Parts: sequence; C-alpha cells; structure tokens
Amino acid sequence: MTKIGFIGTGVMGTGIINNLLQHGNPVVVYNRTRAHAQAVCDNGAQWAASPAAVTQQTDVIFTMVGFPQDVEEVYFGDDGILVNATAGQYLVDMTTSKPSLAQRISATGTNRGIHVLDAPVSGGDIGAKNGKLTVMVGGNATDLDQLRPLFDQFSKTVSYYGPAGSGQHAKMANQIMIAGTMTGLTEALVYAKAAHLDLKQVITTLQGGAAENFSLGSYGPRILRDDYTPGFFAKHFLKDLRIALDEADAMKLNLPATNQAKQLYEKLIDDQGLGNDGTQALIKLWWH
Repeated sequence: MTKIGFIGTGVMGTGIINNLLQHGNPVVVYNRTRAHAQAVCDNGAQWAASPAAVTQQTDVIFTMVGFPQDVEEVYFGDDGILVNATAGQYLVDMTTSKPSLAQRISATGTNRGIHVLDAPVSGGDIGAKNGKLTVMVGGNATDLDQLRPLFDQFSKTVSYYGPAGSGQHAKMANQIMIAGTMTGLTEALVYAKAAHLDLKQVITTLQGGAAENFSLGSYGPRILRDDYTPGFFAKHFLKDLRIALDEADAMKLNLPATNQAKQLYEKLIDDQGLGNDGTQALIKLWWH
C-alpha cells in the first residue's frame, strides 16, 4: 500500500487528507502549528515532527501550504523535503504558487530521479471536503498516470497541462476568472441592497440564469448569514492575484480588471487587516 505524506493541514489540506483516510490510505502529516493537525490525527492520520520526518517514511508527499516562501522552505530548507527525498519518490505541490518555483523544484528533483508534479486545485473548502476538487497538473504525464488513482480520491476533474509550472499557470487563469466573479458577486449584492431588493431572492434568481457562478452560489449565502469564515483566505487570494499579475507582466499582458480586484483586496487586507477572513469579506469594503 502506498504510504502518503501530507504537509499542510489548513482548510483545504484537511479536506483532502480526510478523503485519503476514508479510502483506507495510511497518511503521515506535518503542519507548522501542530494543533491545526489535530482534526486529521483524530481521524487516523499519523503526526510527524518535520517535513524531513514525513519524507523519510512515505512514498508520495503532497504539500499544500500558504505562500511561495512557505513552499520554498518546505522543499529547500535544511529540514525540508528535497534534502531527504530519494530516487523514486513522488512529490506533489498543491499550493497555488509561482510557476518558476514549480520549475525549480522539478529540476532539482528530476536530477535525482525524484518525480515532481505541480498540482494546484480549485473548488474551495466545499470541494475539498466533498472530494470534488478540480486539479491542474504540470510535470511529467507518466508521473500523473501513476498518481491518478490517488487524485481521483479527492477530485472530480484532473487535467494535465504540460511540463513543470504548467499547472500553476492554469491555476492563475482560474484565479483571474474568480477575481471577476468575486467582484461581480460583491457589487451585485451592494447594488441589490441599495435598490431594496430581497437579497436571498436575488441570489436564487441570478443562480438560475446566465449570471450563475461558483462565487455567487457558494459565498452569496454566507454573506447573507454574516459568515466570513474562510472557505479560502482573503490573504491567500491576494497572494494569487499578485502572482498572476507578475506573470502577466512577464508576458507583457495588461489585465486591468484583475489589477482592480487586486487593489480592492489590498484595501481589505492591508488597510483593514482582514486577511484571515474568507474572500467573501470583500463586501466589507461597502458593508460594515
């Protein structure tokens, strides 16, 4: 049986780990804050004290941490994955991170006979919990073929995009799209409230027509309940938008709508300190 390591037991990681456990896999976990791993340990995951300890006792290591600097530390740190990994192991970074960093991890691993994939996901906390994530993969296609049975345990769609970094580029396209649906959701509700409409009815109506989208269906009802707990952290979404715009600049692309979304999230996070709220907290720029 494949021994799985998982580094990062946040909102998304917890859902994925629980699905892997429910399919009978032994899973060894590490998280920077041990208390955040307690829920999956209660469900049968085994705790390890460091990324190195996870790497030394597993065959496939998934990582899902917060920021590119966290990815760098987990993979390249003295107590990290790459210094402890051996030929034949599989490393899968599911963090939304920089394509260039995914390429560097892949090059370092491949030179030592280690299989490396970048595999960011979409679907939020609900998708992770229900095993219905969309996965975007970069790396060697044959490596994906080997791991597809594992991906299928927590995903509804697994799409291969090409060499290392390609999965991250696909995720940037995803986040650019979500930037538009989140600002659309926010401004639609702000407008509807100012017009004295029944907001619950508005959401139901819009979801039944051409305006239907994930953000509206998932986060609209949360806003009406004053529920700003993170299905996806606002601070992580801002990180993603900054990566997307940096990549766009490198390709000499101007993405004005995405840039506007980034500026709005900067107001929410940098000015109002609400980075630990969910992305739906954007509406707090209008509603207090």
